[in-house]
Amino acid sequence: MPGPNRLLAVGAALAGAAVALGAFGAHALRGMFSSEQFGWWQTGVQYQMWHGLALVALGAARTPLRWSPRLLGAGALVFAGTLYAMALGGPRWLGAVTPVGGALMIAGWICLFLSALRNHGSGASG
Repeated sequence: MPGPNRLLAVGAALAGAAVALGAFGAHALRGMFSSEQFGWWQTGVQYQMWHGLALVALGAARTPLRWSPRLLGAGALVFAGTLYAMALGGPRWLGAVTPVGGALMIAGWICLFLSALRNHGSGASG
């Protein structure tokens, strides 16, 4: 079970990297990208940032959760990572992997939802 400080650290790393990647895409890569590639990059940055912030919030809440943070973090990495790779010229078949990351993120939110209902904030395995 990841501890609150570890969640804060991972969330901060994801969010900080999202800022850096967003700036890199906007300034260093923008002229090199097609509009489709730039859209992939921006979508990856947005989802990475939101899920990094979610992990920060979960760590700050100090509620013991097992699956929600893992699924949210893994999903954000897979989802954003495949979009970044495609934007940088990676194979288009990675687009078939991107929804796996989305499904992991959705599963993380569902686990958090169920945990909240089941435990009413008293700690959880979600």
